[in-house]
Amino acid sequence: MAMPLLAAAASAPAAAARPPPALPPSDVSRLPSSCASRSAFRFLVWHAACGRCTIGKDSAFSPPWRRTGHCGLGFGLTLAIPVPGMAKRVAAARAASTPRPVTQPRFIQHKLEAFWFYRFLSLIYDGVVNPGHWTEDMREDALELADLNDADLKVVDVGGGTGFSTLGIVKYVDAKNVTILDQSPHQLAKARQKEPLKQCTFLQGDAEELPFATDSMDRYISAGSIEYWPDPQRGIREAYRVLKKGGRACLIGPVYPTFWLSRFFADVWMLFPKEEEYIQWFTKAGFSDVRIKHISPKWYRGVRRHGLIMGCSVTGVKPQAGDSPLQLEAKAEDVNANVNPFVFLYRFILGTMAALYYFLLPIYMWIKDQITPKDQPI
Repeated sequence: MAMPLLAAAASAPAAAARPPPALPPSDVSRLPSSCASRSAFRFLVWHAACGRCTIGKDSAFSPPWRRTGHCGLGFGLTLAIPVPGMAKRVAAARAASTPRPVTQPRFIQHKLEAFWFYRFLSLIYDGVVNPGHWTEDMREDALELADLNDADLKVVDVGGGTGFSTLGIVKYVDAKNVTILDQSPHQLAKARQKEPLKQCTFLQGDAEELPFATDSMDRYISAGSIEYWPDPQRGIREAYRVLKKGGRACLIGPVYPTFWLSRFFADVWMLFPKEEEYIQWFTKAGFSDVRIKHISPKWYRGVRRHGLIMGCSVTGVKPQAGDSPLQLEAKAEDVNANVNPFVFLYRFILGTMAALYYFLLPIYMWIKDQITPKDQPI
């Protein structure tokens, strides 16, 4: 079920701290049109001048993340578990743009673990994962913001995996102008088998270090990939760099849960960003006209308390040619570094067990949708 856009002002740096003016929470008409737009359930107003959010209320619904004043959409119980080797990872993350909290180990948000996770997941991805988390309707909804309005556009699909998202792209863009990049050769092998993608270019590569020249792409698409990036800010900075002036980035990814059990498994598994984090990453990288659109399977009926693996589509426009104005330190994760195999196995098993919760969740939501009257919330 498509939800209207949540537009975000992105013209001022988040570092210039100034609290937003106090406004009646239900009065969206008094907000600048560049700052917010109404959502069917809630509207989120992100003020670029202060880097914070305010939440407005629609009287028809009252979701569980209700807040007053400034907000962060994740709150409640935080659980910590012992993580072998985490001290080294935390030390490395301090030099990165987005450190990983120790209380959120995100065991599969590492390139090595993600590589092996998809080594096995690629076998069932199209038949098991997509029907519950990333449907064709959701794909069409999410790609609408990418503005694929010309068959001659040069497009890169970063983290393209088995090519499900790319199938949506080649409906509008000539396949010979589309490049699919993924770190997993197993996922790319699946994509190569799809007939509509035969003319695409396939590359094995790193989302945080793209093998493309600056100002070389018209569109950057990435669906279901950011959750495995050790440094999301670096990946979005790369999106800015490779786009031409006026080019558009469209990133489709998870949203953070508010229900405590779902939040626990999300933190153990991988990265589930909050909406304001997406906007801040895009803005810091240099993008303008940053927008968020919520997406979800139809049978969720707009419920977002459990989070979603594919929960929002975020877009931004590159306003000028050249590299991103954001400068970062060295990459936080060295995939060539030696890894203790027992530590790796420990992380991989725990991360995979947490992922199982999210593979079962759509079934639970589907059953609730079937047994709950359509005129009642689920």
